[in-house]
Amino acid sequence: MRSDGSAADGEGLHQTAHENNLCLKLDIGSGSENRIKTMGQIGVIGAGNASPEEYEAARTVGNLIAEDHEILVCGGLSGVMEAVCKGAQERGGLTIGIVPDTGNGNPYLDIVIRSGLGYARNALVVQSSDAVIAIGGGYGTLSEIAIALKTHCPVFGIKTWEIKGVTRCSSPEEAVLKAVRAAHRSPGYRSPRDGP
Repeated sequence: MRSDGSAADGEGLHQTAHENNLCLKLDIGSGSENRIKTMGQIGVIGAGNASPEEYEAARTVGNLIAEDHEILVCGGLSGVMEAVCKGAQERGGLTIGIVPDTGNGNPYLDIVIRSGLGYARNALVVQSSDAVIAIGGGYGTLSEIAIALKTHCPVFGIKTWEIKGVTRCSSPEEAVLKAVRAAHRSPGYRSPRDGP
């Protein structure tokens, strides 16, 4: 670091490259501030040990969320979470993983939130989402569905728990379409830039 606070040659290069990548994904500085304000946060939940069918469904969901210019929020680990992040990254989407420990999560995360909360982080995933898509899943997914329903966050399911309040969807396309529409109607649907 130089005395004037600027980085010396090579210092901070990785951070600058990552920041530039994030800015490009959000189109910051290119006159698209209105689009940034209207990006919803779509949570995707599911098992860390997904079947091949669930993995492909999640990857497709990730592709579609990115194509709709929404932000992906997930638990940041393997299985459904990795697949959805991979799909979003393939289409230039922004991925956020709220991991249960202090690790780095899966390799397809743009932003890692190291909660150190174990399964309690499931509440953070849901509460950070304007709508949730559940793909398959076990008891962890069930707990996230319950939190979403209790807090009036819409849940759209692909071959997941059949519970009153979960809208069953027959395809990734249907789930993303309905989740994006619901997110746009969500009272929480706003950017921090919009103010309180």
